[in-house]
Amino acid sequence: MTSGTDGTAPARPTSRDVARAAGVSQAAVSLVMGDKWHGRVAAATAERVRTAARELGYRPNLAARNLRLGRTRTALLVVPALTNEFFAGVYTGAARVAARHDFGVVLYPSPDGVGQARDPFPSASAALDGILASSMAADAVTALRGDGLPLVMLDSDPAGSLGAATVNLDLADGIRQITDHLLTLGHRHFLHIASAVRSWTFDVRARELAATAARLPGTTVRTVRSALTVEDALAAAQRALHTSGETRPTAIVCDDDKLATGAYKAARRMGLRIPEHFSVTGFDDLSLATAVEPELTTVRLPAEEFGERGMAALLAVLEGRTPETDPLPVELVVRGSTAPPPRTTP
Repeated sequence: MTSGTDGTAPARPTSRDVARAAGVSQAAVSLVMGDKWHGRVAAATAERVRTAARELGYRPNLAARNLRLGRTRTALLVVPALTNEFFAGVYTGAARVAARHDFGVVLYPSPDGVGQARDPFPSASAALDGILASSMAADAVTALRGDGLPLVMLDSDPAGSLGAATVNLDLADGIRQITDHLLTLGHRHFLHIASAVRSWTFDVRARELAATAARLPGTTVRTVRSALTVEDALAAAQRALHTSGETRPTAIVCDDDKLATGAYKAARRMGLRIPEHFSVTGFDDLSLATAVEPELTTVRLPAEEFGERGMAALLAVLEGRTPETDPLPVELVVRGSTAPPPRTTP
């Protein structure tokens, strides 16, 4: 647009201008621009309205529309930490779907990854339409939820979910794929470096590892817990591998790729090689997985698709529709960190 003859900016086109140009009522313009015209306005008329809006440079006043509808068109995504690239992918996917529906997404990390969080808004119910939250930040949700805000949980127990819907990855299948892969290679003695965070997502991994391994007689699983840091996993792996009187594991199954990196460091400090002395697996397929040598066998999680599915579920709940909640498939990526067990343990 050019400025007016007096140097001032021209008046912003209104819905009345669009209606006049398209030869329709303002109500028809509102329906078309709000994408609620299906079954109420002819397709040819809707296209005429959109063409007039483009030519005039018309943009709906979303703030005024939201005020009339009592909506903020804002969702809160609660995650345990911003330093984990998996949750960056979840945010990317959620924001992509939200943008297609004129929604914004506020990303909010729970303090220290877990625990209570202070409400970032004076009134969550006034500032938000709904919440999307990871089960690892479940405690934070209690403080953030406000007065009955719609909630969709990610990576959470469907039987005991706090939310109106739950969206999950097929974590159990991921662990089955890992365990079957290692059993097929001949491994029978496993060390599980488990997350010290008590959460459904990690409980599933522990249960499925034990259940799958138990199908083959003589298979053992020993578990040690570690905080989700490379340093703590290094210490936990060293303690477990030094323990006398225990059968030395030939495979270390880690709850995520950071823990697996700690196992790598433990092996190097002990003068052991991967996979010659023992195999290591991770979970997530972070960039770490291909930065270590040998590259890490791990389970790839579709983080962006997970975020997309979660936001789509929240939008469905807000609109009174039934969301899609089938678990998203995951994929085992076999790399150089797994091989048959050594004939004799070192």
